[in-house]
Amino acid sequence: MKKGKYFIQRDQCPVCQSVDLTLKYECEYTKPPLFNYLLEFYGTVGGVIEFSYLEDACFSLVQCNLCDLIFQKYVPNNELAFRLYEKWIDPSVVFNQHLINDDLDTFCGYAQEISTFIDYFNVSPRKLDFLDYGMGWGKWALMAKAFGCNSFGFELSNARRDYASLNALTVVNWKDIPKRKFDLINTEQVFEHLSDPLETILHLKSGLKEGGILKISVPNASNIQQRLRHMDWQAKKGTRLSLNPVAPLEHINCFQRKSLEKMGERVGMREVQIPIAMQYSHATNWRTLKRFLENIGAPIYRNFLKKHNYVLLRIAE
Repeated sequence: MKKGKYFIQRDQCPVCQSVDLTLKYECEYTKPPLFNYLLEFYGTVGGVIEFSYLEDACFSLVQCNLCDLIFQKYVPNNELAFRLYEKWIDPSVVFNQHLINDDLDTFCGYAQEISTFIDYFNVSPRKLDFLDYGMGWGKWALMAKAFGCNSFGFELSNARRDYASLNALTVVNWKDIPKRKFDLINTEQVFEHLSDPLETILHLKSGLKEGGILKISVPNASNIQQRLRHMDWQAKKGTRLSLNPVAPLEHINCFQRKSLEKMGERVGMREVQIPIAMQYSHATNWRTLKRFLENIGAPIYRNFLKKHNYVLLRIAE
């Protein structure tokens, strides 16, 4: 099938650059079931899909047999990416959704994570420089600033950058990152959107201070093979068979834990772990059974079982 006029073709794994790939699924965007999926999905974010950009384009999902990354072979070029994130998705609608959906648990989670990082570095917050890369509406960065850290944000969206500036966040550009140097670079739900994750991780690595940490957190894809066997495009986000980890056009990389580790190794970074006792000491939100179980289980899943798609990387010595 053709890749379409507004797409870039990836013939090798964007994480390990292997060409040993297996086709998992293929379908044209302008035909069912993708046509119906796209209409419903983008209808919830206030946008209107311009299907002219998707003519002759194919959603082609492949798996790397070396690092297990599942990725979309054809990804939006710069022009289509702009239409997608600035036009098909209405920033004002997404912002209002965040206002409605962000509850106490959301902000308690930010506070818990940031206070744990501050404790790990074991210095005054005012001596720490934190960058939220792909900051969205800047909530994580604002929480880090509230703790007293020097908080910075990077974001491509004009609407989100403007909102961050209105809230007195320092917004940096791509070229600033190696010059600034950071103790921690936070990337939350970012790497699944990147057409060239290796280029990005190398650039972020150059922006770390000695002993600095890069955090990568991406959607959980632990049962992705089961989801791909069913290929249920009607399954709702958050359900067992949801295809959100491979969402067409947006989640162009579906990482397994092995994929994240391989990516780190390839750029000369090694995984580090925050002691479990330290993680537990900063868990403050125990008000529901769900939160109780997450507080107990998350450190174990991260440190021992390595089930979460959440890694902390440091430049290897």
